[in-house]
Amino acid sequence: MNILIVDDEPLARERLARMIKMQGDMRIVGEAGDGQEAIRLAEKCQPDVVFMDVRMPGMDGLAAAHHLAELDPPPAVVFCTAYGDYAVDAFSSHATGYLLKPVKQADLEQALNQSRRVNKAQLAELQQHPALTAGVRTHIAAKNRRGTDLIAVNEIRLFQADHKYVTAYGINGVEALLDETLKDLEEEFDGRFVRVHRNALVSMRHIEGLTKDVEGQTFIRLQGLDITPQVSRRHLSAVRKLIEQL
Repeated sequence: MNILIVDDEPLARERLARMIKMQGDMRIVGEAGDGQEAIRLAEKCQPDVVFMDVRMPGMDGLAAAHHLAELDPPPAVVFCTAYGDYAVDAFSSHATGYLLKPVKQADLEQALNQSRRVNKAQLAELQQHPALTAGVRTHIAAKNRRGTDLIAVNEIRLFQADHKYVTAYGINGVEALLDETLKDLEEEFDGRFVRVHRNALVSMRHIEGLTKDVEGQTFIRLQGLDITPQVSRRHLSAVRKLIEQL
């Protein structure tokens, strides 16, 4: 069985690696210090099981697990957590593997025996748990021919829908096609992105102002982005009020 270990603490990774090697037919194919690195290694090494810390700088374990669930086939994810019984009960009730730090050998063996692939519904419910929620995603995953690109949400200026797909536009020419709906993105990033048109969400903190063309149509200017999405009449009043408050 191929194992990937993800933890921002090197000593924790080293200790867990020693314990895993004592289990017999286990092969550690990689170690990562954060969620982004975990996804890159998972695509390259194709582990059967990922042991992953919950709270890490940058992309945390829950966000990374969402992206790992998109792989084909997805690895089983066993979360490692220092939280108390209340949080551990939440992991258990959603049939997601977990280990409570400091990890015990018997618990590790049981987690390996019972590890299962985490589906999207389980991750969605788990992320709503108040004891574990660290906020919305910090990165968006965009698939391409090479694998998966990770785009920091704070670099994105615009989500724009075109038929079945949504394109994320960011600074430095970033442009990525997403397999997500504009409605889901609007709900997840409420308070950070605002709808200005039925086909567009813009980053609130990067709004610079409004402009009009010769036909009287209103467009919104965004910091670091040449694209100026149109503001529909339906949303114009709310957008103007928002700009006054910024």
